[in-house]
Amino acid sequence: MEKKLKVLSIIFLMLAIVGFVESTYLTAEHFRGEIPPCTIVTGCETVLTSKYSTVAGIPVALFGALYYLFLAILAVLFLDKKQTSILRLIARVTPLGFLASAFFVYLQVFVIKEICVYCMTSAVISTMLFLIGIYIIKLIKIRV
Repeated sequence: MEKKLKVLSIIFLMLAIVGFVESTYLTAEHFRGEIPPCTIVTGCETVLTSKYSTVAGIPVALFGALYYLFLAILAVLFLDKKQTSILRLIARVTPLGFLASAFFVYLQVFVIKEICVYCMTSAVISTMLFLIGIYIIKLIKIRV
């Protein structure tokens, strides 16, 4: 079980890093006044410039970058310290990211009616982190 837990933690860390890089890229593009190219779908510009793309002038992607960075730090701490309290914290934080992602997917599909591939990628990553967090908790039978 310890090896399985380590592998899952490494996968978790890698996903958090990918989420951080992507969100940081979107944040940088926002502050540069640029819209990233949208190759698969055409809704990136509409979504990334909508009124839902910022909160008090701060791009939502920046909140995402901070979220993913926090999760990456937690994963590194767990891999180093092997403390189950870190896993408990991960289990409490990842549902927030999952719910935020679900809300933003809802906005894209039903309100804005455009899809941003970058935003959807982040939603998939956030969902995967949430599911891995649940699985890790069940694996070690921690009461959350």
